[in-house]
Amino acid sequence: MSQEGPGKLPFTPAAQTAFDKYDPHTDGDYTGACLPFGYLRSFNAPYPIEILQNPKKIAFLFEQNTWFHIAALDRAHPKDVNPTWFSDSVAKWDGDTLVIDTIGFNGKTRLDTVGHPHSDAMHVVQRLTRLDAQRLKMEITVEDPKIFTEPWKNTRVFALMKPGSELMEYSCEENNRDFTQGHIKRPAEQ
Repeated sequence: MSQEGPGKLPFTPAAQTAFDKYDPHTDGDYTGACLPFGYLRSFNAPYPIEILQNPKKIAFLFEQNTWFHIAALDRAHPKDVNPTWFSDSVAKWDGDTLVIDTIGFNGKTRLDTVGHPHSDAMHVVQRLTRLDAQRLKMEITVEDPKIFTEPWKNTRVFALMKPGSELMEYSCEENNRDFTQGHIKRPAEQ
């Protein structure tokens, strides 16, 4: 399977070899087993995201699998971060831009549906800025010395949902047809 889309990521030689060999049809895609997409892959899902804020937290509510992620506005990262699927995020305002710093990845997810890997050493900085009343720009900087030879950036623009729209409940089922009909293979037990 080759990389799709513009640009090429600055993989280390070992990570490039592993990515070139990766095929979700034969290697198994963990998302088919209803496991969490992970933090960055959740932003790439084609489903809406709702953002809520209070003085201490920013919350991202992902329609995909009804997941959520919280970025703390009132604390630093813990000294001993417990690695998780969605990691640990802290945020601050830089003028009109929200800056989110994220560490503590468990390394069990992929960055996107193409299968770009990352490790538990990944560090992500997101900068969210309103472009106008209907659009939000997110610039993402990814550092991961185990996988990439240098940091890289990606910028996305999100459109607001239509007024009155709501997130819907989403349910991932263990009897996923992609498995039962052989489209993808179950991931190996870890």
